[in-house]
Amino acid sequence: MQADAHETETEQKQKTGSEAGEVDISVVIPSYNEKDSIPELTGQLTNVLDGMQLRWEVWYIDDGSGDGSAEALRALHAKDPRFKMIRFRRNYGKSAALAVGFEQAQGRYVITMDADLQDDPSEIPALVAKLDEGFDMVSGWKKKRYDPISKTIPSKFFNFVTGKLSGIDIHDFNCGLKAYRGEVVKTVNLYGEMHRYIPVLAKMAGFTVTEMVVQHHPRKYGSTKFGLSRFFKGFLDLLTVMFTSRYTQRPLHVFGSLGGIMFLAGFLINAWMTVEWLMGYPVGNRPMLLLGILLMLLGIQLISTGLLAEMVTKSGASARDYSVREMLK
Repeated sequence: MQADAHETETEQKQKTGSEAGEVDISVVIPSYNEKDSIPELTGQLTNVLDGMQLRWEVWYIDDGSGDGSAEALRALHAKDPRFKMIRFRRNYGKSAALAVGFEQAQGRYVITMDADLQDDPSEIPALVAKLDEGFDMVSGWKKKRYDPISKTIPSKFFNFVTGKLSGIDIHDFNCGLKAYRGEVVKTVNLYGEMHRYIPVLAKMAGFTVTEMVVQHHPRKYGSTKFGLSRFFKGFLDLLTVMFTSRYTQRPLHVFGSLGGIMFLAGFLINAWMTVEWLMGYPVGNRPMLLLGILLMLLGIQLISTGLLAEMVTKSGASARDYSVREMLK
């Protein structure tokens, strides 16, 4: 009888996982007008996660849907409390949805996926196994995609440029299906369209990143939320990521380098103009003289901007502007 009681208590904990720190896997799913997909996705998740015999939770982030998704998620939570919901007042975007999901996730492992049934929940055990090999983050690679060409071509170009600029050798930065250790999602800071660059943010925070080929399915319900505006905004955010991650603590390095190059070029031009003037050649109406003066002025301005940025950085420096990998106390 005591053994049976203990077994029942263990099973109950595996099912609820309600106490802080007792969740093994958290699944975070941003959802925007995906009411038709939610029941099928929920069934697939339940089968896969129960089969792993771990304690789990699923966070649906309703990103301001207007199709009745909230009602469906309320009913789902009433039926099974392991399925939780956060609902935004309006559509804030995927980065905001992931950020609030990461904040609430309690699992040792965190899985992200889209709600449109194009990501396959059956990949979750393999993703977790990849994390157990020692990696901090595993990014899915949709090697065979079922998206329109208007989405795949820009995506390939985007991934190529991002990989070259960031130095991270993965093929699909924007795949929604990813796996993380819990400490990763508590470290990365998401805003704007930064969800596209989580592998970059994680890598620059000192975490190990790899990728794994995952299965991709055609969309069954609704239409894609992808637009060209997101594509262009994504590249602007890439510049933000690259600059802030490399130069936030040393802005003079970038401003000073550019300013120094411009000042030196202007100085050399004006030095040559001075030599010609001493040799008797008229230089007062030469465009090169104006160019040299302009380059020197721009160089001084950039160096001054870098120095001011250094002062702001130092005055606002915080002891928490870093990620600790290990601590022995």
